Amino acid sequence: MEEMQVIKAIPVILCGGSGTRLWPLSRAGFPKQFLALSGTNSLFQQAVERVNGLATDDIKVGETLVVTNEEHRFLALEQLRELNSVAARLLLEPAARNTAPALTLAAHHAIASGSDPVLVVTPADQTVQAHGAFTEALRQSIRTAASGAIVILGITPDRPETGYGYIKHSCDASEHGAHTVVHFAEKPSLETAQAYLAEGGYAWNSGIFVLKASTWLKALQAFRSDIATATEKAWQGSAVDNPFIRPDKHAFNAIPSESIDYAVMEQCPGSEFPITMIPLDAGWNDLGAWDAVWQVGTRDAAGNVTDGDTLVVDTTDTLIHATNRLVATVGVKNLIIIETADAVLVADRDESQNVKKLVAALQAQQRDEHNLHRKVHRPWGWYDAIDDGHRFKVKRIQVKPKSSLSLQMHHHRAEHWIVVKGTAEITCGDKTILLTENQSTYIPLGEVHRLANPGTIPLEIIEVQSGSYLGEDDIIRFEDHYGRKEA
Repeated sequence: MEEMQVIKAIPVILCGGSGTRLWPLSRAGFPKQFLALSGTNSLFQQAVERVNGLATDDIKVGETLVVTNEEHRFLALEQLRELNSVAARLLLEPAARNTAPALTLAAHHAIASGSDPVLVVTPADQTVQAHGAFTEALRQSIRTAASGAIVILGITPDRPETGYGYIKHSCDASEHGAHTVVHFAEKPSLETAQAYLAEGGYAWNSGIFVLKASTWLKALQAFRSDIATATEKAWQGSAVDNPFIRPDKHAFNAIPSESIDYAVMEQCPGSEFPITMIPLDAGWNDLGAWDAVWQVGTRDAAGNVTDGDTLVVDTTDTLIHATNRLVATVGVKNLIIIETADAVLVADRDESQNVKKLVAALQAQQRDEHNLHRKVHRPWGWYDAIDDGHRFKVKRIQVKPKSSLSLQMHHHRAEHWIVVKGTAEITCGDKTILLTENQSTYIPLGEVHRLANPGTIPLEIIEVQSGSYLGEDDIIRFEDHYGRKEA
């Protein structure tokens, strides 16, 4: 009896996007993949769970590799911990260089483990409704890629979508329903998208690729040897700080920025690296803009999708997301209304792709609303800047059990701390004290101090800052459990 061949597959989650078209919920410091836009888990967590359910008798799924930005490492790590059963490593990019270098680092990591596994490469910011169909399509892709093929999932289109790239494929299919990719097409105009649907033979580009690590490295060397050489140099200088893997920063910054599609995939048809497309009809959506969130949401009889405290009267085909307060509408249609603590977006649903223009304007004006929410997550917990004025700022701070802030000082501000929940261990100068609910203390300007939670429940305090300058960059760190440098 012939022994069954077992294929080793490694899930690779590309988690470096910024999600500018989903502002104001998505910010540079807390991008869309870490948001729960569809279901209770974040898009990142959903992506991790989907690719960790692929194991069969002939497919062995290895440790997940998450490629993300250095700045987002603790967000990703915390959300992975919430999944409990998922074993993962985080490969940290010191700068944004798009997806081709990210996948190249993943391929080097996979081969360094002593094998040449099949990489199941997926973005972290998509949603799928039919999980069974998705799983079967990926299993078929893994088996096809094990022989050295490059496989892409092509989404069966159900409308003339202008926000996605397209794949032109052969009309004939293998016995497993696979097609040969003829060429890739950019995001089309509405008229071109309508023509694609009428003609047939086109699919949406999912951005989900399945291929052996060695196959990717060979194809990249053939088409973009500059990226291949520069990324290998960054990988050779990498350091491991479990669970983090850090490529050499100086070498990484020299890598040309390019996507997987432009660097390799679009050049493969007609070359020695043909691409096989496996169709996927599983309720896929990349949630690239607010209109896509409306499309996958649960609509009422008038076509409205609402989340949070909302009240709608004579309102149709509208998406409303309320985070902090009541949002009420009367007599409107086809709108996007997104409310957060510090910003409100109102847009025509048909213009949702252009929200990125707002983000560009915020960047140009150097406004904080581009980068951070009012509530800011940190590895030790979070803080919410609930009020500020001339020479004062008020924050609500939560510290996770057994966690602490850095040992630090400020040149320009003093702080008053009032404990409202839990127990606080406070270092101030050469003294350490314990405070409980309703007790308070004062941190003078220039004093070295630290806030820690020695307890088993979250610690919450109210912090009142006073001084001539209250910016987050007025922090001098002396010790830090999370490897952060001075702000």
